[in-house]
Amino acid sequence: HNLEMKHLPGADPELVLLSFRYEELERIPLSDMTREEINQLVQALGFYRKETPDAPVPDEFQFAPAKPLPILLPPEVPTADGKTPPKREHPDL
Repeated sequence: HNLEMKHLPGADPELVLLSFRYEELERIPLSDMTREEINQLVQALGFYRKETPDAPVPDEFQFAPAKPLPILLPPEVPTADGKTPPKREHPDL
């Protein structure tokens, strides 16, 4: 569930992980992995494997393996001493 296979002739196989905005998060090369290793990787990443193609997906896996949305931080405003606080980033970005 939530995994799409695209065959690109001549390209080395890789798993491309995208954010909920379809922004690329990571590329994992698959060339040196066996089918079993790839299945284990996909399962370890949190993808849900349906029993059959038309089987329902439990509610808790509908958006899996998506991580929760990042916390939106308020715009940075200078502190009382006029300095801008250091930038904070979400750990998944």
